[in-house]
Amino acid sequence: MTDSAQPTPLEARCSGPLAGRVRVPGDKSISHRALILGALSVGETRISGLLEGEDVINTANSMRALGARVERTGDFAWSVHGVGVAGFAEPRQALDFGNSGTGCRLVMGAVAGCPISAVFDGDASLRSRPMRRILDPLELMGARIADIREGGRLPVTLNGARNPVPITYRTPVASAQIKSAVLLAGLAAPGITTVIEQEASRDHTERMLKHFGAEIVSTPEGLHGRKIALTGEAELRGAEVVVPADPSSAAFPIVAALVVEGSDLVLSDVMTNPLRTGLLTTLREMGGSIEESDARSDTGEPMAQLRVRASKLRGVEVPPERAPAMIDEYLVLAVAAAYAEGTTVMRGLKELRVKESDRLAATADMLRVNGVRVEISGDDLIVEGRGHVPGGGLVATHMDHRIAMSALVMGLASDEPVEVDDTAFIATSFPDFIPMMRSLGAEFS
Repeated sequence: MTDSAQPTPLEARCSGPLAGRVRVPGDKSISHRALILGALSVGETRISGLLEGEDVINTANSMRALGARVERTGDFAWSVHGVGVAGFAEPRQALDFGNSGTGCRLVMGAVAGCPISAVFDGDASLRSRPMRRILDPLELMGARIADIREGGRLPVTLNGARNPVPITYRTPVASAQIKSAVLLAGLAAPGITTVIEQEASRDHTERMLKHFGAEIVSTPEGLHGRKIALTGEAELRGAEVVVPADPSSAAFPIVAALVVEGSDLVLSDVMTNPLRTGLLTTLREMGGSIEESDARSDTGEPMAQLRVRASKLRGVEVPPERAPAMIDEYLVLAVAAAYAEGTTVMRGLKELRVKESDRLAATADMLRVNGVRVEISGDDLIVEGRGHVPGGGLVATHMDHRIAMSALVMGLASDEPVEVDDTAFIATSFPDFIPMMRSLGAEFS
């Protein structure tokens, strides 16, 4: 299975003001789902703005292996001719998802509703990540696990259900991946498949299922939760999908512009789905200057232009219920917290322990090695900001693209340069991150 090539270290040093106008890559979550739902549809799906990073390309390759016709038709433009719900063919080889937990787990759900067998695998990082909480509800729906590594890890051989059954499933944690896997399997089941979340997670799957013609209803549940009911045995129809710019990718130039003195950046077409804007809310609470304009909606997803200017930041407390709206952004938020004046407390970060790396520990290590005072208390991350970062450290990225990019952002305003041990994995989500940041004035060598 895929693994990183030779390590490619890189150093970031204190830069002049960052300035310019850019569009970061298309949203990874939307890109994965567009390919998968296109493959489960009847007819052609045309996608513009697709993220062409390794994670998404691996999902495209998996859809081809499962029988869909997937073609690149231009820059970030793709066409998918689907096979219909439950129409996947048995793949001849293992499905290789590289570093992508999202692609792997969502496709498990899609395969679980088909009467086929498939082997799921990935790189060393993905092989270390738990899959049981995805597979448990899929087994309740009739899928069977023929082979799995100790600890519920890849490679996994999954036998899809010949007669999938609808279930009502209460997710143990706020996870769009669990919810989406159950809903994708539920497409092939008769009756209503229901997912209940105590804390609402990203709703991209629900929005896109509706866009492709599924009958799906989402209603409030409790204080912060949602109840999602999907009518199965659906016939999805190919659709046009416009992929907005990824707010998780935009997080890196946004924080860089806030902490590098004199910076003034404009980012276009950034998704502003309220279940993805926890970072923007938090940075504004910290005193960050982030202005929205040109708001609109495509494919059911809102987007806007963001203008970001350098700001004096202050420490804040981030409530645990905000975590689902910014789970991938805590790493770079910790960088902003290091440059703030005062203490920032980020609560309820248990989910970070089971990402590409143990991101909670890796984030604390990234800060400590660069002279920032940081503490982990249970599932909380506490950063003592002093308005500047000493720097001078070598950051171990643990094959994690977001650790690498966060550390490079930190080095753009630090007293001494910050070095990362490997930038190769940045290509999984943001292939043009380094040249784009250089074009804005970032100093990397």
